[in-house]
Amino acid sequence: MAVRSVDVPALVAAARAGGPRAVARLISLVEDGHPALREVMAALAPHTGRAHIIGITGSPGVGKSTLTNALVGVLRARGKRVGILAVDPSSPFSGGALLGDRIRMQDHALDPDVYIRSMASRGHLGGLSWTTPQALRVLDAAGCEVVLVETVGVGQSEVEVAGLADTTMVLLAPGMGDGIQAAKAGILEIGDVFVVNKSDREGADATVRDIRHMISLGDRIEPNQWRPPVLKTVAARGDGIAEVMTSIDDHLAWMEASGTLRDRRVRRAVDEIEAIAIQALRARIGDLRRGQGVDDLAAQVVDGSSDPYAAADQVVAALT
Repeated sequence: MAVRSVDVPALVAAARAGGPRAVARLISLVEDGHPALREVMAALAPHTGRAHIIGITGSPGVGKSTLTNALVGVLRARGKRVGILAVDPSSPFSGGALLGDRIRMQDHALDPDVYIRSMASRGHLGGLSWTTPQALRVLDAAGCEVVLVETVGVGQSEVEVAGLADTTMVLLAPGMGDGIQAAKAGILEIGDVFVVNKSDREGADATVRDIRHMISLGDRIEPNQWRPPVLKTVAARGDGIAEVMTSIDDHLAWMEASGTLRDRRVRRAVDEIEAIAIQALRARIGDLRRGQGVDDLAAQVVDGSSDPYAAADQVVAALT
């Protein structure tokens, strides 16, 4: 199938001007792995690095989309341009995002300064699509001052969002065993702000106490370290949202003052480079397979005339 040509300079200029269709087209190029993607990223690079990226993660049903909607309201009241990347499970039929929770964000669907995009995880573990970092670059370059990344509610794999965000918010809910699940999943180590949503339910205070206790058992006791707050909200009513926003602001200020913000962004770039490199290597290995090279090596391993390490060395040698 012929690949559509792309006028990259015009598309990037339109996205930089805030054109939603241009932003949508660029993110589609990212998701499709379009040949023009290298040119797109080179053109966007000088305009990135300004957005505050906030990751929102938690178990299914805790109210991530409702809280995201409430936070966007606060940010828009401040005059901020906001991007939302909602990473959905892939449809088993189309491979696209299921879009199930976007109905909860309709308050801002017609606001030209709010860009909402659902991306399919496409089977990628960790709650995020591997293309998410490049999609974030598009929104950053398009002038979004804050980008909210809401991850798939897949439980213990969601710690991946910490490597992607400047500030990671972990949502929990009373009566769901979330305290124990958070400890099991390693979420306590990656959360910068903890929010017990639906706190009008019985057991909210006990959940807050449990999380605070478990955080206190950790090793983050140095005087200059960030101490994650544990807050209560009822996002559907807007209760506690102002306090959550204040904690996010405080965390950003602490990161800027301590140099942590740049450190996190450098680590994120390392992960992004590695992911792109691995993806390129997989594509080249696929080319080898189509040429029967890998299949022949595999047959030798099965026959006992070679071993997997020797075969892998031959694949690496062929790639270099």
